[in-house]
Amino acid sequence: TDDGKASVTVWAGDYFLGEGVKQNSPPPDSWAADESNDVAVLHITVQPGGAIVIPKANKSGDGNSINRSIYLIEGHEGNVKVDGKIIGEKVCLTLDATKDVPIELDQGANEEVQFLLLQGKPINEPVAQHGPFVMNTQSEIRDAFMDYQRTQFGGWPWPKDDMVFPQDKERFALIDGKETRPPSASSTTESCTS
Repeated sequence: TDDGKASVTVWAGDYFLGEGVKQNSPPPDSWAADESNDVAVLHITVQPGGAIVIPKANKSGDGNSINRSIYLIEGHEGNVKVDGKIIGEKVCLTLDATKDVPIELDQGANEEVQFLLLQGKPINEPVAQHGPFVMNTQSEIRDAFMDYQRTQFGGWPWPKDDMVFPQDKERFALIDGKETRPPSASSTTESCTS
């Protein structure tokens, strides 16, 4: 926003991009690559006293049904309003994609709020979910569990399931017991933030 109190990181979708700015290109054969599916993944941050309006979906008026959900992922101690309703806890809201939705954070809030917005045309496929696995059928879920139990998806080379590495350890891979690094790990990291 012009006052710097709200910002949006666009991971996918044609929203909040400046004139002539092209969105990140999704994989060419993915659902997101088809513009008619109006896929968007947005990270929204609002500072105390800030406000932003999420525009209606690009394809909301042409007969397409677009699903839109927003997740409050960080900060909820202040009075944050989504579409005029005060939200006081981490929550997932289903939004009407056919209308603009304002988000406002009270000036007296102690911290910023962060949202994740996910949107797109429904895929209209069956969904089966168990634990971390999401597939189309229960049979595929059972297969995924068996694959995981047999191979841990290619093997897990670490002594613990929840390995945490120091923050200053650069990007690396462990292949056949040997650590390898990309040619320029630091320049790869810098280009991700620019």
